[in-house]
Amino acid sequence: MKKLLAIGGIIVVIFILIVFLNNKSNEKKLADNPYGTEDLEQLTIDLLEDENYQNIALPDEVSKQIESGEPTTVYYFSPDCQFCMEMTPRLMPIADQYDVHVYQYNMMEFGDQAKGEYDVLRWPTLVHYKDGKEQGRMEAAQPDEMIKAFFDEFESN
Repeated sequence: MKKLLAIGGIIVVIFILIVFLNNKSNEKKLADNPYGTEDLEQLTIDLLEDENYQNIALPDEVSKQIESGEPTTVYYFSPDCQFCMEMTPRLMPIADQYDVHVYQYNMMEFGDQAKGEYDVLRWPTLVHYKDGKEQGRMEAAQPDEMIKAFFDEFESN
């Protein structure tokens, strides 16, 4: 019985240590995050240091950019979307090749706003806006050739 209690105690201590270390890691990641809040889902926190998710834009920023009339490309993604996690590491280098700034809009954190305002109902979704209006949309994970074709069509205008 004493061995069982000792093993149980060790398991509890290990669990507490894991929680403590995870919280410390999250604190470091959240220090200067682009969301401006520490009230984020864990999957979002996990992406904060990922080089493919460094163009995060808040809803107000995206809205102002679209309303400005300037050509704007927005990538709607969610950290819990396996297709987004597969497409983003391919999309962002292609965008860099085309010298296109892609605003990354996190649907996990701000999905309700995008669903109503931009009619984004599934993701990943890549949308190009010009003169405040949607010019083109690509939904679901696409092969590199389709991403390049999207940029060829909408970023050359």
